[in-house]
Amino acid sequence: MQNSLKTIFPNFSSELIATIEENATPQDFEAGTVLMRTGQYIKNTVLITKGKIKIYREGEDGGEFLMYYLQPGQACAISMICTAKSEKSQIMAKVVEDVSVMMIPLQMMDKWMMEHRSWYEFVIETYRSRFEEVLEVVDNIAFRSMDERLEFYLKRHSDACGCSEVNLSHQEIATELNTSREVVSRLLKKMEQRGLVKLNRNQIELLNF
Repeated sequence: MQNSLKTIFPNFSSELIATIEENATPQDFEAGTVLMRTGQYIKNTVLITKGKIKIYREGEDGGEFLMYYLQPGQACAISMICTAKSEKSQIMAKVVEDVSVMMIPLQMMDKWMMEHRSWYEFVIETYRSRFEEVLEVVDNIAFRSMDERLEFYLKRHSDACGCSEVNLSHQEIATELNTSREVVSRLLKKMEQRGLVKLNRNQIELLNF
């Protein structure tokens, strides 16, 4: 396991990796599992070693507001904050692709901040990168039209999976963009006419992004 963790988290010191293996609990979750709900107290944070998790806000009408994805080598900054302050979660976390995680107890997080420089730097970098990503999402919503938001959304999915195919239905995209399926279908059709995408059943192939 140590060699695997060192590959996934290359900036962790050998001492920190040994401490993680001693104190963290490995767990696996299947796609579709909700790991965190709004209003829930969080007693652990997670390090992602495999798969992908979607972090989002859920509206009263059931709509979703995508914030960011978590992939191997990453952790959720918001869960870190909620765990450290014993506050309720303001977000939802759902497994998009089967994941393996290391569950880090609250008491270990505080202790490691003092004892392991590489953990301290990882936490600070996690806060910074997640803040920048959320800021980009806010700018996208505040200053871009819906067609630009859709292009931004598709590019984020492509970047997240490292692939050129987005395996989502038009309704799923509409829910995450808080718009209607008809609007998404119309805009995707226009993008196809412009040669930006190729539309298949429940799949969108990105051509010129």
